[in-house]
Amino acid sequence: MLKYILKRLSLLIPTLFGVITIVFFMIALSPGDPARVMLGERATAASIEKLRHELGLDKPLYVQYGLYLQRIVKLDLGKSIKSGQKVSEEIRDHLPATVELAIWAMIFSTSVGIFLGVLSATRKNSWIDFGSMASALVGVSMPVFWLALVFIMIFSVKLDLFPTGGRMNIRYYFTSITGLYVLDGFIVLLKSGDPKVLFSALHHLVLPAIALGTIPLAITARITRSSLLEVLNQDYIKTARSAGIKERRVIYRYALKNALLPIITVIGLQVGMLLAGAILTETVFAWPGIGKWLYHAIEARDYPAVQGGIIFISISFVLINLLVDILYSVVNPKIRLS
Repeated sequence: MLKYILKRLSLLIPTLFGVITIVFFMIALSPGDPARVMLGERATAASIEKLRHELGLDKPLYVQYGLYLQRIVKLDLGKSIKSGQKVSEEIRDHLPATVELAIWAMIFSTSVGIFLGVLSATRKNSWIDFGSMASALVGVSMPVFWLALVFIMIFSVKLDLFPTGGRMNIRYYFTSITGLYVLDGFIVLLKSGDPKVLFSALHHLVLPAIALGTIPLAITARITRSSLLEVLNQDYIKTARSAGIKERRVIYRYALKNALLPIITVIGLQVGMLLAGAILTETVFAWPGIGKWLYHAIEARDYPAVQGGIIFISISFVLINLLVDILYSVVNPKIRLS
């Protein structure tokens, strides 16, 4: 097992190097002068030249690239032009909000998606199957930002059931311990017996988590159905049924376990996609995570922040894929031997 993990880690290094290189040249070769864009049209030539020197933009491109790699090796993502704070510190401050949103969106999409997939596979060609897959198709087709706006219009504006944005009711004052408000709410509940912080955190999470998790839910449901149908046609499943084993045990003990590999692949990839989808969802719901922070950095032409944010999301995506590969070897040990 350790040998397999080390092998996967060795393959990870060139991937990360490629991602970091692409991000650098994507920003460096973008049209226009970053210094002029950041300072505005009325900036003087002297102030523009000063900022170019501070950012190292007056150096040749290969020198900029070398200095950039030196910073990355030292885990230094530079400083934000807008705030003057280190980009790594800004990511650290906004990361808990995005992690909390992604966790709950993934819980929602995985649990409901697998349930719908199993339901459709076990009732093939029934109205339940057609209804579930039609709903999944609609879920895949809807843009996240559009769905988020629809949710706000219906459930926040018209029905007044959920807040339009934010993470917590502004009337509640508490010091966050973990950065994850739901977990903090549990801690407050255990210490003081007051559930209002927990309920408020969950209340604010419902709409953004469902909006962000809809597309992963739809994809998970469709993959679960197709994978499970393939397994259900295997001879050993027919043998188990003919032996009188209960259908529920056949489905969940034997069939679903052997259908997990493609499902794990999709779930792992969707976790990475949640980070990208969070940019739109967090912006619409005013959720103070990395997505909203990165959106404002792009809007302000804060190139160091944009560069650092994209690198962080890309590396997170790659590491999640590595974790999926390791889970593969746990579910199916034959993979380690191939």
